Amino acid sequence: MTAAQILAGLPRLSALVVGDVCLDRWCTYDPATSEPSRETGIPRIGVVRTDVSAGGGGTVANNLVALGARAAVLGVIGDDGHGHELRRALPCETLLGTVRSVPTFTYTKLINAGTGIEDQPRIDFISTQPLPAEVERQVLDRLESVAAGFDVILISDQAETGQGVVTPAVRRLLANLALRHPEKIFWADSRKHIHEFRRVIIKPNREEADAACLRLFGGIDYPKLREHARAPFMVVTMGSEGALLVEPAGLMPVAALPVAKPLDICGAGDSFSAGAALALAVTGSPADAVRFGNLVASITIMKKGTGTASPREVLEAAAGTDEHSRH
Repeated sequence: MTAAQILAGLPRLSALVVGDVCLDRWCTYDPATSEPSRETGIPRIGVVRTDVSAGGGGTVANNLVALGARAAVLGVIGDDGHGHELRRALPCETLLGTVRSVPTFTYTKLINAGTGIEDQPRIDFISTQPLPAEVERQVLDRLESVAAGFDVILISDQAETGQGVVTPAVRRLLANLALRHPEKIFWADSRKHIHEFRRVIIKPNREEADAACLRLFGGIDYPKLREHARAPFMVVTMGSEGALLVEPAGLMPVAALPVAKPLDICGAGDSFSAGAALALAVTGSPADAVRFGNLVASITIMKKGTGTASPREVLEAAAGTDEHSRH
């Protein structure tokens, strides 16, 4: 199916993003304003501009909306200023629980105004405590009640410390929902826990897939990882090498689109997942889905920060690919 045909089907789709929704804060500082603190003697970092965007599951949601689908986000944020900024940065319906005891998951990146380079340690606002039981119950109840209303459910398991929204109980419920709704697309992306999902499509990158295989089997075996997760299929993204589609019938490499000098690969996996999961709902073809996901990611890596791809940009990129293949 062509990119144009896939895009034509996207406005009819609805997608729910479940999991860790983050705030990305890009703080530009002026080195010329650095001077020692009178109290401590420690040099200050003088921030002169702040830009914010939704990260993690928010990046997935941004890409879903940019491609033309209806989207909603289900997760947890803190009762704080970062949570307020995050709500404003999301372009879609929010089913976000607000909790005083949980800080909003926030990445703060410090950019040198003179060079445009991130050259200072990043400041992250994270939780080191498990999700409170009553909050987890709210997430489970909300997910149970709304899942049937969406065509695609994308899981964003971003928290590396295991203190995020996608708890073992949430993963169990997602497996049960996938079993009860085989007509829907359940698509999981996880930094540290991809091997703990069951019955849903899993999309690790190569590093994540290798780490899961080594932990489970002591060696790299992608078909065995897919089987362990009971996944309909698995996609292993491999950067400039494209992606590997792992199905019960075998392995299929899908080449990436040639991009000479990517500007920023941040969020590439999220844009791939958004495009591929939507394309799968339209085409029913895992191979077509992966090719479309590669197409979307080839656009977003040419944008600073966690960018999105519009239908016009997708069509232009697809036309360029067709022209390249004729030569």
